Amino acid sequence: MGEVLSQNEIDSLLAALSSGELDVEQMAGEDEKQVKNYDFSRPTKFSKEHLRTLEIIFEHYGRLLSTNLPLYLRKNVQVAVASSEAVTFSEFTNALSNPVILGIINFAPLNGNIIIDLATNLGYAMLDRMLGGSGIPLDKSREFSAIELTLLQKIIAMMTGLLVEPWKNVIDISPTLSRMETNPQFAQVIAPNDMIAIVTLNLKLGDVEGFVNICLPFFTLEDVMDKLNTKYWFSTMQENRDENYEVYIESLIRKVDIPIRAILGRTTILVSDFTNLQVGDCIRLDTKVDNDMDVYVGNIKKFTALPGSEKDAYAVRVTSVIREEE
Repeated sequence: MGEVLSQNEIDSLLAALSSGELDVEQMAGEDEKQVKNYDFSRPTKFSKEHLRTLEIIFEHYGRLLSTNLPLYLRKNVQVAVASSEAVTFSEFTNALSNPVILGIINFAPLNGNIIIDLATNLGYAMLDRMLGGSGIPLDKSREFSAIELTLLQKIIAMMTGLLVEPWKNVIDISPTLSRMETNPQFAQVIAPNDMIAIVTLNLKLGDVEGFVNICLPFFTLEDVMDKLNTKYWFSTMQENRDENYEVYIESLIRKVDIPIRAILGRTTILVSDFTNLQVGDCIRLDTKVDNDMDVYVGNIKKFTALPGSEKDAYAVRVTSVIREEE
């Protein structure tokens, strides 16, 4: 309810109007508010702050893809966030071609599913690369065979597992690949008019370039929308950088496999002698039986050792450690 004016205030206001000190039209203009049309078919559920935070999350996800996909494809992969926008689910599905590569992912513990849409030209290039080719896509799209879908499912499953780390500052998730679809009509995970956020990644595999769209329904992210702001995201990231952070990194490094080589000795022989080698022939090396062997970690000489055996396997016993200053 508005404020009630006293009789003195009413008299003062009438006197000001009579004297011209106040302009009625000016007062009416000041009270007028700007009204915007509201589209109930496209409710604003994702703010610019939400979309920006999602871009930060998937920039981290893109870096993980850039380092993990080459392990499967044996080819350089570059991933960058191209854009983010909020649209209705029907607009997303209507823009899909047929066939498509859609991974329906259970985003537990959050409700509902998200969708990873992999461009078909990227899918064909990945298949060609995994089957021994150079990674060239098909000139014309066709349906995927059962074997091709199985191979693509492994790629999408790997991409699903990489979602855990980027979302750790918001919520601990356990995403699993529920199923794959090649027909967009069978990927109706929410109502057509429901709002979704789409984060588009630009993925470059060698000379082949295409988009990876991640569809994030508001229904799925509703419980964590308050956490999807940059202030909360960075503050949480800072809290995680405590004294245990270095211990955590060290524990990860300790799990990395490294190659170790023990060099028994070296020699030089003629090619003709090499081609005529038979079982039982002896090759004389440049070391003696009681000499220490050089042990390399990668390409760095790190230890010296004596040869021996452990149970039914060959082994070496370390006799000294070579420091970096040596």
